Amino acid sequence: MARKVVCPPNKQARANQHFILAVYNASFFSARSIDFAMSENDEPEKLWGGRFTEATDAFVEDFTASVDFDQRLAQYDIQGSIAHARMLEQAGILTSQENSAIVDGLEAIGKDILAGNFEWSTELEDVHMNIEARLTERIGDAGKKLHTGRSRNDQVATDIRLYLRDSIDRLCDQIVHVQRVLLEIAKREAQTIMPGFTHLQVAQPVTFGHHMMAWVEMLARDLERFSDCRKRVNTMPLGSAALAGTSFPIDRNYTAEQLGFSHPCSNSLDAVSDRDFLIEFAATASLVMIHLSRFSEELVLWSSAQFGFIELSDSFCTGSSIMPQKKNPDVPELVRGKSGRVIGHLMGLLTLMKSQTLAYNKDNQEDKEPIFDTVETLKNCLLAYGAMLANMKVNPKTMYQAAKTGFSTATDLADYLVRKDTPFRDAHEIVGKAVRLAIDTDRELAELSLKEFQRLSPNIGDDVYDILTVEGSVSSRNHFGGTAPECVLQAVKNAQARLPTRESKTEQ
Repeated sequence: MARKVVCPPNKQARANQHFILAVYNASFFSARSIDFAMSENDEPEKLWGGRFTEATDAFVEDFTASVDFDQRLAQYDIQGSIAHARMLEQAGILTSQENSAIVDGLEAIGKDILAGNFEWSTELEDVHMNIEARLTERIGDAGKKLHTGRSRNDQVATDIRLYLRDSIDRLCDQIVHVQRVLLEIAKREAQTIMPGFTHLQVAQPVTFGHHMMAWVEMLARDLERFSDCRKRVNTMPLGSAALAGTSFPIDRNYTAEQLGFSHPCSNSLDAVSDRDFLIEFAATASLVMIHLSRFSEELVLWSSAQFGFIELSDSFCTGSSIMPQKKNPDVPELVRGKSGRVIGHLMGLLTLMKSQTLAYNKDNQEDKEPIFDTVETLKNCLLAYGAMLANMKVNPKTMYQAAKTGFSTATDLADYLVRKDTPFRDAHEIVGKAVRLAIDTDRELAELSLKEFQRLSPNIGDDVYDILTVEGSVSSRNHFGGTAPECVLQAVKNAQARLPTRESKTEQ
């Protein structure tokens, strides 16, 4: 009989909570003990279970299994296994009949997986063991020979590299697609004048095409980083086995060639434990997301009533449940928010690796979900951007009027004075006084009279009004990298020439 606990009234609620928690804990651990006791009488069925006398506890089995998420590596696992089997035949370890049976069996399993006809088992832990077990069911003992000369350590390291290599290629295609959309906008809006900003204050007039080309350049650096990262992804761990290599006469160069790797990894210890390439990928993806987040911040501002520079398509916006007039830029806002998600994955991977000894550790099972999510998040954000920008409407009149405010041609006036033999620092002070006068009288610089200008400097003539127009300011920046319309059009041609000549179809 349970002992009754008597508490003062003011402590009764806390006692109830403690009692409920104690009952929950007791029932939980009791259930776990029962599960374990029941499993003690079972014969081990794991492919690695030879040295074990007890079956894995049910909770531990669920806790350590990765098949729920790593099954997306299935096609890459099959690809790597086929190359490994062919190498084993070439080395005389498998007969041609065994190799053929293995390859045919793996290809059939791959078709079953694609068709959704493959039953995944948590008891078999991961994608590798599930496929190997099914292969043995299909073809018999020949399936058990496939794992000769390799370990799950080098197997998973190879699979994730194959997956990431393909992912980089697809993401690069998507980045190029966004660049092409931006280049079309830049070409169309090469003469559309808008205010350029520093500190989010009007600074100097630029063209909207020039601004879009800035986005193109940011994405170009992302492409370069992904291309460079891919070089380090594209090395093959297979053949490193668990950590020390294998005593079988394998040909790692042959396997690398079969799988399209540039070369095998040079050190077996490093090959199975290296996750630098994942961190590098996550860092590059984070930079892409930071760029998309910066683009998003500008789109959110520009589409607001206070700016009115652009209008996003209704199909990329949502409304309010209470305010009927609202048109919210949810897509760029969500992209901006998802940047934190990807950056968080980078921090998680860095933390995951920071204290690991050589070689492989179970910790590295935690590397896949953040990478899978990073790839999916970036893919969807790029897909959204390509479509959203293609349907964006630009409001040139609003931009033009905004460019004429805020004394955006003040620097042009200073340059004008310098060309009239006024030292720049003196010119800077003169223009500052002119701006002060305009502010005090609620006018723009171009609205000051010639007499007012000449009181500030006798070097100012009536030709000053030519350089105080936003058109004159933009046109004067006619050098490489400048905002003049002809320079923008040349920049578009240069960027188009740098892009790949062919894009593969991006995932939808």
